This record gives sequence, structure tokens and C-alpha cells, in this order.
Amino acid sequence: MFSCKKDKDDYPEEVKEFIKAIEYEPLGEIAPIVKYEVIDSNLTKVSLTWNLKDTVFQDDWRLKISPEFDANFHWSPHLTPTKDHIIPQHVFRSPALIVASDTKQLSIVPDIDLLDEEFPVEWYMDMNAPENELTLGLSQSKIKEHVLYTRESGAFYPPGELVFGFYIMTKKKQEGMGNPWRELNAFFWNKWGKQLYKKGDPLPQDDLEPYVKHTYNWAFKYWKDQVWQYYKNTEGNEVGAPIFIVNVTKSPNFPEEPTEREFTSVWNQAWFNSLRSASGLFRYAQRVNDRELLDHARKTKELALSFPQKNGFFYSVVGPTKKTKPGAPWKEVYFGNSNRNPYTGDPKQSPFHILDMSFTAYQMLIWFEELEEDPRLLNYAQKYGDALIEVQDKSGFFPGWLSVEILEPMKHLNQSPETAMSVTFLLKLYELTGEEKYRLSAIKAMDVIIAEIIPIGKWEDFETYWSCSRYGSEDLVDQKVVRNNMYKQNNFSIFWTAQALLASYKITEEQEYLDYGKRTIDELLMTQAVWQPPFMHVPVLGGFGVMNADAEWNDSRQSLFSELILDYGELLNKEEYIQRGLAALKASFSMMYAPENEITKKQWETKYPFFAKEDYGFMMENYGHNGTTNKEGLGIGEFTIYDWGNGAASEAYNRILDHYGKEYLDSNF
Repeated sequence: MFSCKKDKDDYPEEVKEFIKAIEYEPLGEIAPIVKYEVIDSNLTKVSLTWNLKDTVFQDDWRLKISPEFDANFHWSPHLTPTKDHIIPQHVFRSPALIVASDTKQLSIVPDIDLLDEEFPVEWYMDMNAPENELTLGLSQSKIKEHVLYTRESGAFYPPGELVFGFYIMTKKKQEGMGNPWRELNAFFWNKWGKQLYKKGDPLPQDDLEPYVKHTYNWAFKYWKDQVWQYYKNTEGNEVGAPIFIVNVTKSPNFPEEPTEREFTSVWNQAWFNSLRSASGLFRYAQRVNDRELLDHARKTKELALSFPQKNGFFYSVVGPTKKTKPGAPWKEVYFGNSNRNPYTGDPKQSPFHILDMSFTAYQMLIWFEELEEDPRLLNYAQKYGDALIEVQDKSGFFPGWLSVEILEPMKHLNQSPETAMSVTFLLKLYELTGEEKYRLSAIKAMDVIIAEIIPIGKWEDFETYWSCSRYGSEDLVDQKVVRNNMYKQNNFSIFWTAQALLASYKITEEQEYLDYGKRTIDELLMTQAVWQPPFMHVPVLGGFGVMNADAEWNDSRQSLFSELILDYGELLNKEEYIQRGLAALKASFSMMYAPENEITKKQWETKYPFFAKEDYGFMMENYGHNGTTNKEGLGIGEFTIYDWGNGAASEAYNRILDHYGKEYLDSNF
């Protein structure tokens, strides 16, 4: 029960037209001393202080803020679909609650400076859109679904001074398209992120070359028999690539029998893309004049070209038909598709995924344009491009999945932001061929995403529902969570859209695409870590989360995101974006088991004492995946996906190095 309510006459004038009431519960029977500090006309700092004489046992403490206006826009970093759910501090990457009407915006930001190792209880937030209420609170938490949180009992507060606080950020909106995240992102970075970045976070050194060397030594030397997969294609040539996934039991230092995490395979899809990783290996091998690594990169290119096409569409997974010994070639292979889909877990039965094909075909065009002018790459991609534009619907969207048998659209995500990846691919195909049909198709698709996806934050893609976080996959697709007035959202599709908008602007020079691009890149940045929480036991600045119903930090997608953030920074001459992009690049290596990463290395060795120098380069794709962490290695995973981990991070570094140069990186790090 909210027994304390501050009289509105006591509020600073700057917030009165935005806030109707701030109500808070006592802690035990003690009301806090509340202070307001007006920082500027749009920012007010609020602190609540208790002086506790005895230990207080109280499972839940809450503060409720009621906006003065009726909001039609809501944003929070995590879903709370029922009154029992909360947004715990574990997902406070860029923590804020946002509500807005057509004329006003109110944002609430926890004062994370107060959230130190000594604070006795976890912080949380909550947003109830139908009741127009924003909540900040204190409670222990527990995980219910993967990964949503509810309150847990057991909170207590020792005697002494206790301080809790938050910021109130206000904004009067102007006519036209708004950007609810720009001022917040600037505040987060200037207040917390920039200071840590200037100190060198998230890595102890700026030179990323040692991490790249560890990656390639790990994959092609110490773990080669476990990682490198190869076979002879129909022309009798050897093709190959690193395996999809290996776990810690594959280590040469593991003292027992190894086990399998998933089936042996190589993938070319939007997540795990061997061709993307191989392009990074190619760049590195050319730079250091390593013929053996260059040969491995070319064999992966040949592998991609070996995937059979069906009327232009093509498969994304290849695997052996029979189990083979480590280091031995596959005798026979099958081609299939990613099993991260709504229909089947069997890659041999999985449908074609437009997103996966567009991403891989785009990688082919990048290889053709920047690495080797191999006409087979362009021809393969163009066959796909011709098929792609034939399945575009009347509104402009491309379907989600196609049945392998009849090449007809299936039931899910036929009008989703996955379409944005096809926009980027088609615009690159237009650049290389000059054929107007590709540009027209791409812009039509871009326009419908602007009209129907961006304004309502409908960031649904395959990962949103059909990966590890399956909450809502049965009943939430294409529906908002009513209590939060938000879709279940994944930042992968936000990235593809920001990328496509930048490409559209560069092709057309129309300002609208850049304006929407700025809005979308800022929405993406709200999922980036801007501080170093005391409950994260590896460096996390610059790393990214995934979605508003999952718990990862330092997810490998940051390696994919980093250059796009830099590109926006350079185009807009914005230092914040440049620093954020480089922080994301450095964070891409922060999970690596390597001597350069002393803090992370200790976490790995705490959990896996058998790790040694032959394992340098091993890297989990993220941290805190299951929603909890501790100093004893909880939060450290058990596997490496080369194409969504160390190989992907190395590709990003090698690509950015080629595009921006060593001097640029040195001067900005």
C-alpha cells in the first residue's frame, strides 16, 4: 500500500505538467526524506533517504509515478506481462521507462550511481500501460519464463543510511516524426559510458590484433580437428568451414570423454554465417600474408557456392549424413535449413528462410566487391535476387519462410522487419549491376517498413520467438503485450532496419531515410550497456543485449552492429556514436578466454579449471544468458560458435580495419 504521497505543490515547477503524483511506500514504518535537484529545465534528480536504526525485513518496496497525461507510446527494456513480473537490475543496460503522448514525453531513469556492491537489495522497474503507472522498486528476483522475472521473498535492510534515487527527464514533443531515445542515449553516454570508455573500457588494451590471433590459432591450430570441417564437393574440390558449435568438452585439455552440444554442421544464415567469418579470415590472411589461412577462407567461399539453388533460392545448412571422427572429412552430405523456425526442429525438413538467404547473398556481394571479383558470386546472388523480387507482396514485404517443395510463403512473419535485410541486399545488387528493378523493389520494401513497423516498434523476427526465448511463440506473434503496450521485440531486426535505412539514404539521398535511420539506430542503442554494474563480473561496456524477454549481456551481435554505429557517427559527425561503435567492437572480444582478458580469464578458469593456453581464443557468445551471474563463474557459458563468437568478432575487426584504417582506430581508441 502506498501510504506516502508527496503533495504536488512540493514538486519542482519543471515536472508539474508531466507528473500527476509520486507515491511511495515506507520502509518498515519509516518514510524517506525526499529531495529534488533541478539539473536543467528537462532533467530533475530525485533522492530518497532512510536512516534505519534496526534491520528491516520487507520483501517488496515500491515507488509509483503517475504521468499527468494519457500516453499512447510506451517503452521499457523488459516485458512485465502481469503484475507479478518485474524488470530486474540484471537487465539494466540502458535502464529507463518512457511514456509519451502526442505532445509530451516523460522518462524515468534509475540513478545507477547508487547501485553499488553494498546495496543490500536488488532494484527493479515496472510499467503498467493501461493504468498509466510507472514503478521503481526494491525486491529480490527470480526467473519464471526464459527469461522473464518475478519478485522473490527474502529482502532485508541492515541498520544505517540507505539512499535510493532516480532521474526525471521531460520533453515537449514537436510535430512530425519523433525520436524518443536521442536525449536519453546522450544522457546515458555523457553521464556514464563516456567516462568508462575514456578510461579504456571494456578491454584492458586497445590493440585487438592479439585477440584475432588467438581466434585463428584456436580454430586452425589447437582445436583444428574439432573445429575445421571439410568434404569434396560435386566437382571433386575440397570445401570446408569451421563447425557450427563446440563445447568445452572438445578442449584438448578436457580430462574426460567429450560430448556433443548440437548436431555437426556448417551454417550460412543470418546468425551463424561461415561466409561472413571467412571474409574476415581472408582480409587477415592477406594482411599478414598467410597462405594457409587464405586457403581456408577460399575453401569456405567455395562451400557457399556449393549450396544448391532451387529456382534461385538456396539452402543454409550443410552436414554429414553419418558421424565422422574429429579431423576426418565428411563422406556424404545433406543440405537443409536453419531449425530456428516455427515449423520443425529438423534441419533436413526446415523451410527456406528469406532472411538467411538475403544475408548470405549480401555477404557474397561484399566478397565480390571488396575481396575477389569472382563472377560466380555475383551470378549466384543475382539468381537469388531475381527470385526474391518475384515473391514480394503487393505492400512491399518479403515473406518469412518458403516451403522447399513448392516455394510458397508459409504462415509466419510474412510482413515483418526481416524484410529490411532484403532491402540492403537488393540495393547492393543494384549498385553492382545497375538494374533498376532491384532498386525499385528495395525502396518499396523500405517504405512499407517505415509505414508499418517503425512507428509501433513491431520488431518481431525469427529469434524473437523461435530461439531460446520462446515466450509468446504460441499466442503473442503479431500481438502486443497489453500491460506494456509493447511487442515482444528483438534488436536484430532493429539493426537490419537501421542498416537498410542508411543504404536507402545513400542511394536516394532522401532525408526521410536518414531521419528514420537516426531514430532506429537510437532505438538500437537503448539495448547497449552504458555502465559497469557491480553484479557483472566481466567487462560489459558497449556490449549488447538481445530482446525485451531475455537476459544476455555482451552478445556477439555487437560485432555485427559496431560498424553500422560507426557509419552513422561519421555521417552525422557525432562523437557519441563513434565511441559507442568502437566500444561495441571491443566488447566483441571481452568474453574471450585469453591472457589479455585477466578478469574474464579468471571467470573461465573458476568454472573450467582444466582450461590452458591451448584454449586461448575460446569464447562464449554472451554472458549471463540464463539471467543470473556471480563471482564463481555463474554466467559463463559452455560453448563457442565460431560464426557467432570469436570468428564473427575477428571478422568485424578485420572489416573495420580495412574500411577505416589502423590510424583511425588508434586515434579513436
